[in-house]
Amino acid sequence: MDEQDDDWPVGQVLSRRAAVRLLGAGAAATLFSVAGVAASRRAPVWQAAAPAPGCVVRPEMTEGPFFVDKQLDRSDIRDGRPGRPLALALTVVNATGGQCRPLAGAVVDIWQCDATGVYSAVADGTQSADASAQQFLRGNQTTNADGGVRFTTIYPGWYRGRTVHVHFKIRAQAPAGAYEFTSQWYFDEALNERVLAGAEYVRPGRRDTTNATDSIYRGGGDLLLLAPTPSAGGFAAAYVLGVDLADASVGRPDGMGRGGPGGRGRGRRGVPE
Repeated sequence: MDEQDDDWPVGQVLSRRAAVRLLGAGAAATLFSVAGVAASRRAPVWQAAAPAPGCVVRPEMTEGPFFVDKQLDRSDIRDGRPGRPLALALTVVNATGGQCRPLAGAVVDIWQCDATGVYSAVADGTQSADASAQQFLRGNQTTNADGGVRFTTIYPGWYRGRTVHVHFKIRAQAPAGAYEFTSQWYFDEALNERVLAGAEYVRPGRRDTTNATDSIYRGGGDLLLLAPTPSAGGFAAAYVLGVDLADASVGRPDGMGRGGPGGRGRGRRGVPE
């Protein structure tokens, strides 16, 4: 695949001090403090966590050219695609005004490439196979009363110009109307190397982009790292994310890869933006 950027960072990356100052003191179940991120990522998100001083608003990144709103309401999105199983649990927290309360009724989409770097549902002229009529590794779920959703997917592969990542989008109703928060999860490079050495991930060419050299990751990817643990022949990871429904500049629809506020959406050749 040609080396191009499929999305660009949007908004501000908050420092620990800035996040605490912005959100203030708050307490709720299923939250994590700025200082306790690592421990909370590993905690099952469907269980209540100890009260925390504030929830964390993560940086948004534009959706890129590969988001397709297929409205696939499903938890298991693999469609038989080979790869190491990855169980994802996300808790969405309403960070508006420092409330830090679980956000129920939000729709969470995730989408990603397969083990060989191919996305479904798009006509990408750089892919070795046409997967435009397929829908693997795409789906959405609606958050429950605790703000939680779960997905079963696979550990993603790589393609030229990007490090290993999973896209996600959160859609909710805000006082000003529809709200969208779009970003990406990443993985530690040591784990990437181990997984990509597996037979399912072998493909022609050499991986050309790591976290350290990915321009999108450098816009705040260290705040969006998953911490998978071994589980059932694959991995399991949990993540808690605060969204500020009052931030209309972040919450505007992203526009199918054309970039959100402050961002520049650029697609690869052969992919409609």
